[in-house]
Amino acid sequence: MSPVSGTGLDNHHYVRPLGSSSEGRFRVAITPTASHPVEGWRHTTLRVAWCAAEGHAEHDSGGEETLVVPLTGAWRVEVTEADGTEHSVDLPGRPSVFAGPTDVVYAGRGSTIRVTNTSDGSARVALCGAPATKAEQPKPYRHVRAAEVPVELRGAGTASREVRNLGLPDVLDADSLLVCEVVTPAGNWSSWPPHKHDQERPGEETELEEIYYVETRSTDDRGTDPVGYLRVYGAAARPGLDVLAEVGTGDVVLVPHGWHGPAMAAPDADLYYLNVMAGPGPERAWRICDDPAHAWVRDGWADQPVDPRLPTGQETR
Repeated sequence: MSPVSGTGLDNHHYVRPLGSSSEGRFRVAITPTASHPVEGWRHTTLRVAWCAAEGHAEHDSGGEETLVVPLTGAWRVEVTEADGTEHSVDLPGRPSVFAGPTDVVYAGRGSTIRVTNTSDGSARVALCGAPATKAEQPKPYRHVRAAEVPVELRGAGTASREVRNLGLPDVLDADSLLVCEVVTPAGNWSSWPPHKHDQERPGEETELEEIYYVETRSTDDRGTDPVGYLRVYGAAARPGLDVLAEVGTGDVVLVPHGWHGPAMAAPDADLYYLNVMAGPGPERAWRICDDPAHAWVRDGWADQPVDPRLPTGQETR
């Protein structure tokens, strides 16, 4: 099956439109106890809270490690670690996910977390999680500042995208969790060529579950509903997977295995997604392999410029 010929037969299993899966104060919840849980989902969690000014949400992490990612607005993050050590930090956040990287906070397993919106209006914050079972002791609290977040420009031409490595190994020492965010300008494709990470092959591929949390932004003021499209399809060893979803702000697409890509930004809408990944293997690394039918596209990038709209982040914070 080609990456764009799917019918979305498995959308009901792996696509969570905004409002379809919630948990307490979290309007988006990919967890075992959410209102619409995903059967067999084991390695990653995501909770997103929408809070009014001075509104808050709380999370007892239990056996999970957590990365707190402000999506919009400024946030106070209070963490009590498993040993009772307390931390409090005010994150400046950002007006939009399209306005560049943000400060983030990491909390190891056994922590309690409280996030409070310190902005003037409504704001959104994500709590990215994974069961932390590999290290003997919980990993320590960490505040990663926006200036410490590496920003990569990947691809070229209409496959140009911006990747912000909020919680990858060269930035953050975690147990299992891997987190990054991607911005794809209107009309471009990302997650291209299609790739997978569902097998443990030392030095070549790691087995990782993946969550795509989406936001979109219209490029004009005509009131157009901004959308993007995401594709997930089965590899030869596990062919039974077919997801093709139209997505907007607050929607989630899950990747249990198989090839994923493209993520397509409509010509009149910028596309953002937050990726949360973790898996059972001993190596905490993002190692992928490309769908061989489309891997050749990388050879053409050397002769194409990166989209001049990247990097983003020129908006006033």
